[in-house]
Amino acid sequence: MRGGTDAPGPTAAAGPGPAAAPDAPDGPAQGAGGGLRRAFGGLTTRGRSFLAAGLAAGGCAYVLGQPELLRVGLLLTVLPVVCTVVLHRSRHRVAGSRRLVPPRVPAMSEARVHLRVDNVSRLPTGMLMLQDRVPYVLGPRPRFVLDRVEPGGYREVSYRVRSDLRGRYPLGPLQLRLSDPFGMCELTRSFSGQETLTVVPRVQPLAPVRLSGEAAGHGDSRTRALALAGEDDAIPRGYRHGDDLRRVHWRSTARYGELMVRREEQPQRSRCTVLLDTRAAAHRGAGPDSPFEWAVSGAASVAVHMLRCGYGVRLLTDTGDTVPAPGGTGGFAGATGDGAGAGLAADLLLDALAVVDHSAGEGLVRAQDVLRSGNEGMVVAFLGALDEEDASVVARMRQRAGGAVAFLLDEPAWAARGGWAGEEDRDGDALDRQRRMLRDAGWTVLRVGPEDSLPGLWSGADRFGARQDTEVAP
Repeated sequence: MRGGTDAPGPTAAAGPGPAAAPDAPDGPAQGAGGGLRRAFGGLTTRGRSFLAAGLAAGGCAYVLGQPELLRVGLLLTVLPVVCTVVLHRSRHRVAGSRRLVPPRVPAMSEARVHLRVDNVSRLPTGMLMLQDRVPYVLGPRPRFVLDRVEPGGYREVSYRVRSDLRGRYPLGPLQLRLSDPFGMCELTRSFSGQETLTVVPRVQPLAPVRLSGEAAGHGDSRTRALALAGEDDAIPRGYRHGDDLRRVHWRSTARYGELMVRREEQPQRSRCTVLLDTRAAAHRGAGPDSPFEWAVSGAASVAVHMLRCGYGVRLLTDTGDTVPAPGGTGGFAGATGDGAGAGLAADLLLDALAVVDHSAGEGLVRAQDVLRSGNEGMVVAFLGALDEEDASVVARMRQRAGGAVAFLLDEPAWAARGGWAGEEDRDGDALDRQRRMLRDAGWTVLRVGPEDSLPGLWSGADRFGARQDTEVAP
């Protein structure tokens, strides 16, 4: 971010480099008179006290007929007025810039904000106070006091921001406060540029395990050769505009009576759908240690892990929304198979998970409708609290999936730790019935308690996936 302003007079363009739009004084434009009135609104407590004392002394001098007291009153009155006018009329051309490193951080990690102020005028500035606006979740509002900046000089400062909660947080605008040497008046001007800090969920490293229903090769880029043994084994297709004529398969052309070309090798990549249950009714509690944040972090970790293993990955929520939006390669990110594409896909999924929030939905039917299209590959679901109907819907999702792993919230355990256990909480028997229903449908079910870690549960999915008759519990 880079912007410029005349502080505190009329604004001017920024210095060299990419510039933000020139800043305007706070409030609506009211001409010179309006600007001067706003300047008098910046009188400090000292300035107002001098002004009030001067007026009082002038009034007393008039009543008592004391000309000496009148001179004192005039001095006390004129000093803050002169300081305000001079400060308002001074034109310090100052450019400000902000650099955020890095612009995307995991939750509970720090980023550093670098601020630079350049004096692009021919006059030195007085003492400056910088203040940057940041959301309260990132920490206290940073303030810096800068000594006078010589003509053409600059000052650099930096501060750190940290958030335990994911989201997108605006930084700025940067505010510049100037005061006169006597401390009678302070004027504040704002730069126009802003930056956005994206706090994504924490991604935990997962071990490469073999999951139930997974095809051989653990998601590596597998290619099915459709034309490897010569002309006789070629699988042709109809000619399309732009096809290379050297690929024309003349024998098939003669057989079908239309121009046919040899089909190139077609990559057949494994796919994985990560289902995230975002229903507010299925998750209770708030904060970085809540079960919903555990599920979001788990979905991010699994999505990134599967992308690194060569899978095409799609994020699906209970509302039926998918990331990336349908229209790509079957709606699956990273399905092209190159490393750069997988990295961009991971960033896209993490950006979406950075702002995902609770939904008002009451069921998982919409997610089931999306999964009915078939060819979904593996399904990894992060589920909140379920009732019998929800468990039945999830069980039917397994019919279209090549493999299915469910991380099921242990609601009684989370409720006991969070202090919101009550009569309405489901007991352990209901949870066991839901787990058995899912296992009977072919799901590998992993119960998630408040003390469980995703890497440990993920490693256990291989062992328990091979033993469907064994209860999956950490």
